Amino acid sequence: MKNIKDRVTIYEVAKASGVSLATVSRVINNNDNVTETTRIKVQETIRRLGYKPSALARGLATNRTTNIGIVIPNANYVYIANMLNGMTDEAKDKGYQLTLFVTNHSKDDALQMVEKVITSHVDGAIIFDDELDVEEVNKLSSYKIPLVVINNNVIAERVACINFGYEHAIRSVINSYFEKGDKKMYFLHLHHSGRLLQRIEKAFVDTHVEAMRGYGIYSIEDSYRQTYSDFMEIFKSTHSGYFLAHRDSLAAAVLNAAIDSGLRVPQDVEVLSIIGTKYASILRPHISSLHIDLKEVGAKAMQMMTDLLGEIEMQHVHKFESTFVKRDSTQY
Repeated sequence: MKNIKDRVTIYEVAKASGVSLATVSRVINNNDNVTETTRIKVQETIRRLGYKPSALARGLATNRTTNIGIVIPNANYVYIANMLNGMTDEAKDKGYQLTLFVTNHSKDDALQMVEKVITSHVDGAIIFDDELDVEEVNKLSSYKIPLVVINNNVIAERVACINFGYEHAIRSVINSYFEKGDKKMYFLHLHHSGRLLQRIEKAFVDTHVEAMRGYGIYSIEDSYRQTYSDFMEIFKSTHSGYFLAHRDSLAAAVLNAAIDSGLRVPQDVEVLSIIGTKYASILRPHISSLHIDLKEVGAKAMQMMTDLLGEIEMQHVHKFESTFVKRDSTQY
C-alpha cells in the first residue's frame, strides 16, 4: 500500500475554498451560475492542491454517472452474488456505474485489488473481503475517498461499516440443542476461511467449553465433491452427529453422504448451514440455516455510499443480526 499516492478530492477543494461541493462542480463544468470571484478562488485552489476532477465532481452538475468500485471475493458463491445483486439494483436506481474487483481468498491479492481500486480513481468504494483486517482498512481510509466496509469495524472520516451478527445466533442454537439433543456437534473448518467463519468457529468452541461439552472439528476443502467424498469415508465409522457447515453446498454434501450411507436425517445426522441462501429451502431435505438477507446488505451498503458521497448526516455503523431458520435437517 505504500506506493499508492494520496489524491486530492472534491471534498478538500470545497473545504479549502470555503464553498459547497456543488459550487466546485459548477466551476469544473464551466457553469455560468457562479460569480467571477468565486470561480477564481476555486480555480486557484484547484491549481494549488493539484486536484484532478473525478466523475463525481462532474456528475454533481451534469448528472453523469458516478463510478463506485466494488471489492468482493469470488462472485460464484451464491451469498456473494446475492449481495452484489442488492448493490447493482440500488446503483441502477441512483445512476451509478460499478467497477468490480474480485479477490481470491488471499491477503496479498486483496491488497493488490484494493490498490487497483484506489489508483483507478473511483469516486467511492465498497469493500467486502474477509482477508483484510482493521489495520489494512484503516490505511485505505487515509486515501480520502468514501468507503463502505462490510464485515469490518472501522471508525474514520468518510467511512461507513456494515457488520454481521452470527455469533449470538450460533451460541443460541448450540445452547438450545444442549437442552434437547444428545448428539456430538462438529464444526467443519475451511482452509483460508476468512475472519467471519473464524469468529463463528470461536463462538462454537467457546460455547462448548463453557458448557463442558465435547465437540469435534473436521478440516475440509471448499468443494462439494471433495466434502461428499470425505464424509462417505467418515460415515463408515461415525453414524451420528450434528454438523455445522459454512454454506448450503457444503451442508448438502454432508447430508447426501449421510443418506447415501444409509443414515437417517435428522434422526441420525443433523446439519446446519451457517450462511443460508435460497438453496436451503430448495434442496431435499430442506436445510436448517442461519439467515441474513444478503441482497438487503448489498442495498444498504450502496445507500450508505450515497449518503457518504452527498455528505448527508448518517449512522456510520449498521449491524445485520442473523436468525435461525429450522427446517428438515435438524430436529430442534
